[in-house]
Order: sequence, then C-alpha cells, then structure tokens
Amino acid sequence: MKALLKIAFASAWNRRATLGLAIAAIALSVTMLLGVERSRLAARAAFAQSVSGTDLVVGARTSPVQLMLYAVFRLGEATNNIRWSSAEALAKRPGVAWTIPLSLGDSHRGFAVLGTSTGYFEHFRYGYRRPLVVAEGRAFSGTVDGVFEAVVGAEVARSLQYAIGQRITLSHGSGGEGLTEHADKPFTIVGILAPTGTPVDRTVHISLQAIEAIHLDWQGGAPIPGLVIAPDVVRKFDLTPKTITAVLVGLDQRGAVFRAQREINEFDGEPLLAVLPGVALDQLWQVVGIVERTLLAVSALVLVVGLAGLVAVVLASLNERRRELAILRSVGAGPRHIAALLVAESVGATVLGTAAALALLAGLSLLAGPWLQGQFGSAPAPGVSGVGEWKLIGLVLAAGLVAGVLPAWRACRLSLSDGLTPRL
Repeated sequence: MKALLKIAFASAWNRRATLGLAIAAIALSVTMLLGVERSRLAARAAFAQSVSGTDLVVGARTSPVQLMLYAVFRLGEATNNIRWSSAEALAKRPGVAWTIPLSLGDSHRGFAVLGTSTGYFEHFRYGYRRPLVVAEGRAFSGTVDGVFEAVVGAEVARSLQYAIGQRITLSHGSGGEGLTEHADKPFTIVGILAPTGTPVDRTVHISLQAIEAIHLDWQGGAPIPGLVIAPDVVRKFDLTPKTITAVLVGLDQRGAVFRAQREINEFDGEPLLAVLPGVALDQLWQVVGIVERTLLAVSALVLVVGLAGLVAVVLASLNERRRELAILRSVGAGPRHIAALLVAESVGATVLGTAAALALLAGLSLLAGPWLQGQFGSAPAPGVSGVGEWKLIGLVLAAGLVAGVLPAWRACRLSLSDGLTPRL
C-alpha cells in the first residue's frame, strides 16, 4: 500500500498543473458550502438572540409570532395596545424583577421609533446576555426636562450620518411615503448606541413621555385643526402614557416562567398574551428558514460541479496514462491496484481541497470576524462549528471517494495489450 501511495503521489505530481486546478475548484466549492453552513448557524444564533435575558414578552392578545415581529423586530403593526395600568400591574407582580415598556407606531425616515423607559438601557440584553453600550453621548434622561432627547441605533446614525447634538423630527405612522411629521416638536440626539446586529441598530429611542408629548395636539391619528401645543408648554401636561404596545418582563427566578405566563394569560384587567421569546423565535425561524435551506442546496450543487471537474480531469488524463497503467499491469499490478491508485488520487485531491477550504475559512473568519460582529452582531467561528459541519466534511470526503470510482472502473477496462500497443 505504501508503494502504491508513492506511485499515486508521483503520478499526481507529474500532472500537478491540471490536478491543481481541480483541487482549487474543490477548495472553493467546499469553502462556499462550509461558509454557508457557518453563516447559517451564526445568523440563526443572532436571530434567536435578538433579545436575551428576557423571560416573557407581553402584549395584546394575538399570535406569538406576530407579537415577536412587532415587539422585537419592529415589523408590522400591533393589532391592539395594552393599557398603561396593566403594564404597571405587571411590574408590581410578585416574582417580577423588572419590566421594559415598549411603545411603537411612529417612525423617522424609514426607521422605527421606540418609546421606552430608562430601564431599557439597564436591563435589555442581546446575544449572550450582552448589554447595550452607548458608544457616543449618553442615554436619554427620561425626565420631563429632557423629554425631547433621542438615542439612535448604530445603523440609523451611519445611514443618515447623524452626530451628537443634531436635531431631528419624527413622523406619525411607520413606513411609506406621505407621513405627517411632528415638525413642531424636534428632538435632539444625545446618544448613539454601539452596533449590536439586532433591530436596536435600526431604531430611534425616545422616552414614553416624549411619545405622549408629540401627540398632545393629535386625535384619532391626525392633528387637531387649529390646536398647536408648543414644545416648551408640553411639560405642563401630564405625560403619563395611556397605552403602550408591549412589555418585556424579567423574573427573579426563571423556573417560575411557565406559572407567570399562565397567570398573565389569565389576567383579569384585559386580554393579554405572554410568550417565551425563545419558543416564539424558533417558530418564526421556521417561517424564514427556507432561505438557509436554499443556500445550502445551491452550495451543494457548486460542490457537485467541483467534484465533476475532478472526475473530468482524471478521466481526461487516462488516455495519456494508458501506457503508465499498462506497465504497472505488466509488473504484477492487478485491477484492484489500478483502481486503488485512481481512487487514492481522487480522495487525496478532495482531502487537499477540503483542507485548503478550512484554512481559507479560518483566515477569513479571523480577518473579517470583528467587522462582521460589529456590523451584523454575529460572525462565523474560525474553527469547525459543530457536529453538522463535521458531517458535511465527511460527506465531501465520501463524495471524493465516489468520484474516483468512475475513472477507476474505466482504467480497469483498459487491457494490457491496448496500453502497450502504439496508437497511430
């Protein structure tokens, strides 16, 4: 076997140019396949950890997926709001450590506006329980004096080129053109959050009092004709919110989450829905998971093309190697030795291509990982990410073994006399 491997290496080295191209094609194919797999796992982890450390998300009675879409991802609109008195009752329930009220419905140049409390910056977590970090400036004060302060996410600041101290105006409603602006009540940017790779980056954060302040002279979703309340006057009004969109709830003991969920779902004050973020996000991922399966299928097809190129290279070289193979037959090599020679060549090329792909992925992860983490909140791991990736590597090597079978079968059919007879 050792002698056979030496012969296989010598033969492959003699054809290193063409075989090298086949190895490069395999390396790029495997890089794409494993890159998609790692990106898929990283994206799924980031998706599932858009909010972490939150035990329950509470909103008006609707489907769990819809509640997560608008409360966490700022997509769609709430079917109904919940009363502020209900949110206060939730905060006072035994076993509740903290609550974060959320009020949605307004926007700023295509980005969602979120009204919340200062507890948002203290308790909200994403990823592996990572806290929000104010990269520039500070969080809004949440007081009446600082009612027109805003904190913008990293993507908002980057896309619109905002800086600390800049004044902005908000629009009534979310998305689309022709929205009515709250032009008479501008906000001052006092903070810019560090990138998280979550919907936080695409959000303008203001206080709950600010939500009430900009709607004092509105009724039924439209400004009241002839009534304009100046910004310096709004502080004289009671700015306690009447309704909010949802509440994030953190418990003292996570083991009590199911009991708390059941009690909130049976709340007497109004119909409420409490969902476990992890369960709802898994359901939501099933809806959008078709994209990852499509990418994996495309990557698998690219790998098949790369292996087909290897088969083509080996088959094309058989005509040039007929004399070489015939000489091996003449000195005692049987059909199984010839077959083993070609299969070893195919497997060796696949192993080299896979090793090159792993090295390339590791290099790309180390170089681009910090940037990807900052921009998207997740980055593929530099090493083999799990059992699933090992299975893919095993399938690639098995495919390389199978790819060597056809050339081996073709070589075994070449007769000794055919290989030694000169062809005119």
